[in-house]
Amino acid sequence: MSALIKNLMLEMKLQGMLHSFEQTMRDTITGEVSPEDILNQLLQAEYDWREEKRTARLVKLAKLTSKPSLEDFDFTAKRSIKKILVKDLYKLSWLEQGRPIVIVGPTGVGKTFLAQALSHHACHHKHSTVFTSISTFLENLMLARSSNTYLKFRAKMIRPSLLVLDDFGLRKFSDIEAHDLNDIIKERLGEKSIIITTQLPMDHWSEVIEDPVIADTIIDQLTHSALKIDLSGESYRKVKAEKLDSKI
Repeated sequence: MSALIKNLMLEMKLQGMLHSFEQTMRDTITGEVSPEDILNQLLQAEYDWREEKRTARLVKLAKLTSKPSLEDFDFTAKRSIKKILVKDLYKLSWLEQGRPIVIVGPTGVGKTFLAQALSHHACHHKHSTVFTSISTFLENLMLARSSNTYLKFRAKMIRPSLLVLDDFGLRKFSDIEAHDLNDIIKERLGEKSIIITTQLPMDHWSEVIEDPVIADTIIDQLTHSALKIDLSGESYRKVKAEKLDSKI
């Protein structure tokens, strides 16, 4: 009978139940377990397995270069961000509201770490995410334009619950690139969140977006809706190196 049940689970792709079946059956021998308890245990195992697979798939699709956790954020480094802000970000209310986040600060203070930690956390709460550097974003945009697949690329940038553009400002935008970026931001605004990390304060974005109308439009849209996080302090790479040196 057990072999038949396991075969049926396998055929129906009930992998969570299948993995839990042997232990559940052992539990029925060692203690008093009601039929409801058995069913609940098997169903819970199936649910947990599917949730784990779903999260793994979302993390893979997010294309994160690392998978940091907000709990790993080092508050011993002398930086401007406070624990209370990180805890508030952890609640993901900004994501549910479709609110943008702009993280501004010099190299090494943790902009990308924070953006990736938020992305990873969002995946674990069933939110689809795409993480990309601005350089990769523009390369893929140019490729989409040259291969007549721009609408497909645009849809890919609009679809996820969270889009992260890392290191904005490392290169200038052509007029068409600026127009395309503005379209994507406008489509997402108020519906789906976008995180932008940058070394450039927003009032300097016209330095990389030469079209003044588009620059003003993008800045205006984000100024009135975005949660702005200014990170300052010592480079965490330097702090980490000093900690390692102190252990030698």
